[in-house]
Amino acid sequence: MARALIVGCGCRGRELGRSLIADGWVVRGTSRDASRLAAIEADGIEAVAADPDRIADVLDAIEGVAVIFWLLGAAQGDPEAVAALHGPRLERLLEEIIDTPVRGFVYEATGDLEPEVLVGAFEALRNAGERWRIPFEVVDTDPDAPGQWLEGMRAAAAELIAAR
Repeated sequence: MARALIVGCGCRGRELGRSLIADGWVVRGTSRDASRLAAIEADGIEAVAADPDRIADVLDAIEGVAVIFWLLGAAQGDPEAVAALHGPRLERLLEEIIDTPVRGFVYEATGDLEPEVLVGAFEALRNAGERWRIPFEVVDTDPDAPGQWLEGMRAAAAELIAAR
């Protein structure tokens, strides 16, 4: 039974979590807002308070995880802080998961991210893939097409698990 960690487990993350659970996965989801943990747990997902701006928080949640979903494509806030989630924070997480059970990474490349932010994220993913053999999948399906987005996420997970 595979375990997933959904970083950014809001409405779409919970939908993904429910779908993965139906497929036999064990799912853990994060929120930086502790008041949202009950909604995550109500969907059968193990809820964890973790702020992606503090990678140590996320690392505390990866025990037993095979696939990480980085669902921060629609993150909002200060543009520099959002860019950091897809640049330095993403790079740091990828560096830290080298000697962990994580065997795949799904990156959400959607939302209103600036093109240069996406280019930097893709470079970090490619570098991690080449340097440390961390397999990754990028899902760029429009989240406004929820059925297609969900299928893209599920297909990415299936691809990573099959490659193990």
